[in-house]
Amino acid sequence: MAKAYKKRSLGRGLSSILNDDENNILDQKNNRLFNEIEIDLIDLNPFQPRTNFNTSDLEELTSSIDKLGLIQPITIKKNNGRFTLISGERRLKAFKKLSKKSIPAYIRLANDQESLEMALVENIQRKNLDPIEIAISYSRLTEELKISHEEMSKRVGKDRTTITNYIRLLKLDPIIQSGLRDNFISMGHGRALININSFSEQLSVYEKIVKKSLSVRDTEKLVSQIRGRKSTIKKPMSKYYLDIKDQIQKNFETIVKFNFNKKTKSVSFDFQSEEKLKSFLKQLNEK
Repeated sequence: MAKAYKKRSLGRGLSSILNDDENNILDQKNNRLFNEIEIDLIDLNPFQPRTNFNTSDLEELTSSIDKLGLIQPITIKKNNGRFTLISGERRLKAFKKLSKKSIPAYIRLANDQESLEMALVENIQRKNLDPIEIAISYSRLTEELKISHEEMSKRVGKDRTTITNYIRLLKLDPIIQSGLRDNFISMGHGRALININSFSEQLSVYEKIVKKSLSVRDTEKLVSQIRGRKSTIKKPMSKYYLDIKDQIQKNFETIVKFNFNKKTKSVSFDFQSEEKLKSFLKQLNEK
């Protein structure tokens, strides 16, 4: 059976170093092989988080490769006689559009965790990614690699709060996430909407943003008003307190008021006469 890939001519110096052994390592520091691989033998990376590619950007890349060739090889790893793509899906798609049979590739000796990290980190560092794609990448890195936001910030060179803000976008209703991906709203709008817990209320505000072209500042004010209204709505008193209230009012002929909030809990008594107040205090003292 013929080899699935062939050595790429790399110039005199490197060519003299390489032989026909398929396991030869070109870049020992990065543990990679450089070869030309048959495209039909390359499978997409199951860990690749990117799901949409801008059509015009892909056309532009395809045209560039057609005229100038591929500047940066894709990165793959061996997998049971085939190859799995680690990074470079856009380049691979461009080669397929050009009906190319093979593509320059680095063969990296990586395990699944390394494959995931390489794919995600490369993905995050690309331009023109939408906020949800970045959020998914950060989220998968933290979950799959079991690292904190602080640890990830060191790996990808981003501020920890930036990472946290992106991941929080995944709390948005899926419809709003789609709107964010399609540029109907900005990341600033999304960050404001996160502060609304109810998906139905999120969607209500989202519709207002789109219909009225609300700015981020206007959206923040609207969200603040909604949260303020919710905080003023008093929860109904439990049966336990209602029973006690009724019992005290009957026994002491007084009006009882319970005032509960997040910080304090208080009880007030309203007596119709001084005599009833003294009677109440006397009974308390005796007990």
